[in-house]
Amino acid sequence: MTTPLKLGGLLLFWLCSLSLSAQTENTPSELAQITATLMDYIEGTANGEPDRLRRAFHPDFNLYTVTEADSLRVRSGEKYIANVEEGKKANRIGRIISIDYEKDAAIAKAEIVIPNWRIFTDYFLLLRYEGSWKIVHKSYTWRPYPQPEQKD
Repeated sequence: MTTPLKLGGLLLFWLCSLSLSAQTENTPSELAQITATLMDYIEGTANGEPDRLRRAFHPDFNLYTVTEADSLRVRSGEKYIANVEEGKKANRIGRIISIDYEKDAAIAKAEIVIPNWRIFTDYFLLLRYEGSWKIVHKSYTWRPYPQPEQKD
């Protein structure tokens, strides 16, 4: 004979399973959309595709970094996009390092390698509104590209 306690436990297990299933079904779709937005940025800058950048960025976004003189540098996103020439490829290798999101807000980290010059680390704040994810903020830093050791 099944006791009320066992039935309650089974019901609770079943309800929790439904909740986990719903979150799991939603997760890849959101991650895929966030990834697509980040790839529009990464590939758009590498392949000279300003329209992909416009698709990735909110129109009012800015870029932030700290200069070598230890002051804040704020760049207009529109000016950044305007510097990307249509069809002009850049020697940039980008990869997404991490994505974290909750509902309609996300943070992401990417690395952009420009061989023989710099390695950039980009931090993004993304928001989902009007049906798509947009980069609303980008902060970045860089370090020199490692040079091969000279042999004597």
